[in-house]
Amino acid sequence: MATADDLKLAHRLADAAGEAIRPLFRGEWSHERKADRSPVTEADKAAEAAIRAILEAERPGDGILGEEYGLSNEGAGRRWVLDPIDGTISFMAGRPIFGTLIALVQDGWPVLGIIDQAVARERWAGRIGEGTSFNGKPVRTRSCAALEGAVLATSSPHYFNAGQAEPYMRLAGAIGGNVRQGTIVYGGDCYNYGLLAGGHLDIVCEAGLAIYDYAALVPIVEGAGGTMSDWQGNPLDADSDGTVLALGDPARLDDVLEAMGHS
Repeated sequence: MATADDLKLAHRLADAAGEAIRPLFRGEWSHERKADRSPVTEADKAAEAAIRAILEAERPGDGILGEEYGLSNEGAGRRWVLDPIDGTISFMAGRPIFGTLIALVQDGWPVLGIIDQAVARERWAGRIGEGTSFNGKPVRTRSCAALEGAVLATSSPHYFNAGQAEPYMRLAGAIGGNVRQGTIVYGGDCYNYGLLAGGHLDIVCEAGLAIYDYAALVPIVEGAGGTMSDWQGNPLDADSDGTVLALGDPARLDDVLEAMGHS
């Protein structure tokens, strides 16, 4: 399990990443395309390097899995899972809705998470067994009486493949889809999950995520009273298939799965 010392360390890691990111935001930085054609910037690499330097010095027995620099200490039961900038395209466009994701995973299960927006200096933190905080103050998700009229968020519908687009559109239709009372929010990446934890959104639906995209989110959403699962309703762990649902009101999970055709 994650300890209070682990959480203190995670905050320090987020501080270090922020120090690397802020000077480059809306400034001059280099970037390139990875093998999957997704962009990576100088800021992504600098932030992960800053985090790794602390972990390697202070937690040499723990594993590290980062989006930019891969896996170290593969056999460790405790593993820090890092996405230095989740929402690199938003960073490149000068939009402060990206975030640094820091998770601690124990035997494949997320037990601690940080979402840090370094420019706005907004930070959500969650640890299994404790409530979620936003800038040090407790936050809670909100109740949602029915799907119709809910607020649904996703980073982009273009990220769904052909088999995923239909279930998403069915869910969008069930909530109203900007036609009746429902609202759909596009863009935001990890920032949406912080907003959901704070009671501003009801549902986040995404697919194609890697563990470094979702591990930090689980303790934050669930510590605030929400729930996270894959599109079949299964809890998220290191072996999940990359489909992700986050709900502020766990009572709506069956409704969401039914709307998507996965009940």
